[in-house]
Amino acid sequence: MKQFERLHTNLLGIDMKTPVLTASGTFGFGEEFADFVDLSLLGGVMVKGTTLKPRRGNEGVRITETAGGAGMLNCIGLENPGVELFLRETLPRISQYGMNVIVNISGSTVEEYGVLAEMLDVPGVAAIELNVSCPNVREGGIVFGTDPEAASAVVREAKAHTKKPVIIKLSPNVTDIVQMAKAVEAAGADAISLINTLMGMEIDIERRQPVLGNVTGGLSGPCVKPVALRMVYQVSRAVKVPIIGMGGISCWQDAVQFFLAGADAIAVGTANFANPAVTMEICEGLEKYLESHGLKNITELVDWLE
Repeated sequence: MKQFERLHTNLLGIDMKTPVLTASGTFGFGEEFADFVDLSLLGGVMVKGTTLKPRRGNEGVRITETAGGAGMLNCIGLENPGVELFLRETLPRISQYGMNVIVNISGSTVEEYGVLAEMLDVPGVAAIELNVSCPNVREGGIVFGTDPEAASAVVREAKAHTKKPVIIKLSPNVTDIVQMAKAVEAAGADAISLINTLMGMEIDIERRQPVLGNVTGGLSGPCVKPVALRMVYQVSRAVKVPIIGMGGISCWQDAVQFFLAGADAIAVGTANFANPAVTMEICEGLEKYLESHGLKNITELVDWLE
């Protein structure tokens, strides 16, 4: 089995062979990528967003590529089988891959986050990621993600119902990301993921109609990386909890930048669609980079900038 000696790390008490994770909504439940990736070598798989009840997602066109291949707009709308089916069938099935399973949850009310957190406080789940910033559902989501008080309430509710580490995924669609980060840290968040997608829109000029069935969608991919990098840099200087950096990472050089900016781990999202083996390529690139620069472990790279 391939090993990355310099990439071994521990985040939130979770032993990780590498600090490279996969972002929720871009990697299914992980098993879909088993032919391309040794899932046990990933730091973790943040599985598809999970809700209390099954969701069919939005109608109409749900994904479109932006001009020049610089990004992707999506409005999937949290399509998922619901937490009960996940626990009964999916979790036992994906546990065979020896990967850290981090479950991304989304609720329509603060109380739903507590219910979901308690249901997922089971063996086989390494941590819970709170999705308070999905811009593609009409209820919940974005409201929690743009209000410090509401986001903090979600954190407190989840923490009260689980012993698992609680990670909160912040929205970039706010004026002051540092204010949001400080608020959720004070509420007890164990770690912060950032960033989720930026809200965007595309118009078909021949039909004279929005391309996406939901009109607007979440923008991701290489075009959002400078925004994500800036927010990781700003937040890492304002909070003490670990940061999982994500947003447009598509190669090992991008990953190096996120660690230098202050990320303790990184997650790959949209790039998985174009290259299903990209996470392993990033691990290989990081290992060689550390070796060539005389660094023994990835932690030596974190928060390098003044």
